[in-house]
Amino acid sequence: MQSSRNKLLDFAASPLRRLNNGWLQPVERPALLWLAAHLPRSATPDMLTAVGLVGSIVVFGGYVLCWFHPAFLWLANAGLILNWFGDSLDGSLARMRRIERPKYGFFIDHTTDLFTETLFALGLGLSPYVRFDVACLALIAYLMMAAFTFVRTCVTGTLQIAFYGVGPTEMRFVMIIMNISMFVVPPKPVMTLWAPLSVVDLSILAVTAAGFVSCVVAIRQETRRLAQEDPAQIDRTPG
Repeated sequence: MQSSRNKLLDFAASPLRRLNNGWLQPVERPALLWLAAHLPRSATPDMLTAVGLVGSIVVFGGYVLCWFHPAFLWLANAGLILNWFGDSLDGSLARMRRIERPKYGFFIDHTTDLFTETLFALGLGLSPYVRFDVACLALIAYLMMAAFTFVRTCVTGTLQIAFYGVGPTEMRFVMIIMNISMFVVPPKPVMTLWAPLSVVDLSILAVTAAGFVSCVVAIRQETRRLAQEDPAQIDRTPG
């Protein structure tokens, strides 16, 4: 028991490793380094986290206001960019200035992400373009992957931000493209065996299904790896 407790304490004290292999990283990393270097000294990581959260609120409002005019999709896009700016830059700024707060930063960043993704999904579901149940399914898929990511981080000490080349930045980019397409060609529902669904609904369902499958595959791969790394102990009790 004492040995297990010591291992947990050693893990809690160990530095967290970040792994981000998103396909936009070759462009994003230099951009974030440049922005972090040119921010005023008065800017802080907490301020940037707040900016990112404000951006997610703007996204939510932009989607809901689309009931009045499709042009509010551009407000949603502006919110996505603002969210990227704050959410992606807060950690980069802390690391560049060597003012990291690993436990606090991890907690604030990822709890804020939960609110952000919920606002994104609810905004889409309350817009005239996406069914509410479809948006909720997409949110469930995200929460499943987030839960797996956090459990895996606790076990391995590595925070994997992107899976199969897709992370938060890539998803924002896809959402911006989707918003532009919905503005140019408003989606019209078509009857399916389940319910009237638009092309956007079907696309989101396809991405959601891919997310579920990816989560299952990732869990299976991690289970096999951990089974080899942490093999079962043979019971040597006389008996």
